[in-house]
Amino acid sequence: MSQPGFWDDREKANTLTGELSQLKKSLKDWKTLKKDVSDFQELVDLANMEDDESMDAEIESGISGLEKQFKDLEFRIMLNDPVDRNNTFLTINAGAGGTEACDWASMLQRMYTRWAESKDFKLELVDYLPGEEAGIKNITLSIKGEYAYGYLKAESGVHRLVRISPFDSNKRRHTSFASVYVFPEVQDEIEVDINPSDLRIDTYRAQGAGGQHINTTDSAVRITHEPTGVVVQCQNDRSQHKNKDNAMKVLKARLYEYYERKKKEELQKNEAEKMEISWGSQIRSYVFQPYIMVKDHRTNHEVGDGHAVLEGRLLDPFINAYLKWNINR
Repeated sequence: MSQPGFWDDREKANTLTGELSQLKKSLKDWKTLKKDVSDFQELVDLANMEDDESMDAEIESGISGLEKQFKDLEFRIMLNDPVDRNNTFLTINAGAGGTEACDWASMLQRMYTRWAESKDFKLELVDYLPGEEAGIKNITLSIKGEYAYGYLKAESGVHRLVRISPFDSNKRRHTSFASVYVFPEVQDEIEVDINPSDLRIDTYRAQGAGGQHINTTDSAVRITHEPTGVVVQCQNDRSQHKNKDNAMKVLKARLYEYYERKKKEELQKNEAEKMEISWGSQIRSYVFQPYIMVKDHRTNHEVGDGHAVLEGRLLDPFINAYLKWNINR
């Protein structure tokens, strides 16, 4: 920051000062914990010297407080990937199950929306295709907030729902699937090589709600990166230019995730191939019949209050369990 011309590039300078601010905050939090532990040790030593049992309740409360401080900081250490701090894109696709799966996709969208709102994250709709009868065929959300990607990367995979179908007049049990893909918004300081000649850009008439204008002009944009086959689209804005800009942001994020995954596959030759959105491939099951339980099949973390999970209130324990599992595997 002390170099001449640092402030000439305002956007880059703001990014760097933001990084400095986060590093200072992290260091300050650890120093604060260290001091609190030292002060607490003095309190315990004093209580032991005076054999004062009246301080037991205060000591118990202090231990709980210090444990919480430590776990919060430990959680941040697990988010050590260079892009964990970044904003993220989250895509939900309905899988096997027809209308049931589309409804399940909309339930997941509601779960992540409520979870993000509880974190004071900002949500924006990038792309949306409704189901033919109900729910969502696919949706892409932009979620902006510190560590948004670091948190939500735990959710990538196939999610399975078992319940009594509200669409079945015979009240039979149905199983539905939806896939969730999470990829980081790539900042300018991270280079992703995109050759314009590798892109095929198509415009088309937007579908679904959006007003007369959005449904009568070719404002929606689809971009295909032909070397990788990655396809992104955006139809949320009335402006074709804005939709194209947003689609390019999503493409950059998708390609970053694609190339990073390829690197990992090179290092881990035996890594399992991407599974279909159907039986046997789920990372998590949400069972509401004949019993209620949500279980993550990677970490074996499970809870009995499935409704609280779908409200977004019990999603954090699954994320924490995944991060610990991911570090240790």
